[in-house]
Amino acid sequence: MNKLGGSSVNKMDRKTIERNRRILMKDLFFKLTSLIPPQHSKPAKELLSQLDQLDQAANYIKQLGERIGELKRRKRLLALRTADETNNSINNSVIGLKLPILKFTDLGCSFEVVLISGHKKKFMLYQVISILEDGGSEVVTVSLSNIGDNVFLILHAQVKVCRVGMDTSGIFQRLQALIS
Repeated sequence: MNKLGGSSVNKMDRKTIERNRRILMKDLFFKLTSLIPPQHSKPAKELLSQLDQLDQAANYIKQLGERIGELKRRKRLLALRTADETNNSINNSVIGLKLPILKFTDLGCSFEVVLISGHKKKFMLYQVISILEDGGSEVVTVSLSNIGDNVFLILHAQVKVCRVGMDTSGIFQRLQALIS
């Protein structure tokens, strides 16, 4: 009796599980077909079989994937083109100037040195720092950037002893000699 009672309960459980699975699949199918815009379904959705509607959904998803790939490719191309245009505009604006460029700004007890060098004339960062330190200053910050073929170097330095000061014209002349 246990076997018969147990098997009938088992059959009921299987039937319930299968019914719930079918209900869930129908719900998922209707959600899927509702996501497809009407312009992408060829004949009316009501006239197509479920298999045809699933095929349309799969084709629509493939089209979206291809479109996403194409848009990502175009985005990369635009980003590269924008970066190239930015580099070209910077290079063109610097090309008009005679390189290397030295700009020395005295701010009292501190100063700023801006050096822009092309690929033809190279100098080492330690050489610039040693000239500044030999002149009685201490380098506080250094910023070095390579943009295109140009090297941009910005140094901020301050006088070690503000009351004594320093010879800024001597430092400027030594830097000029280094980059010339």
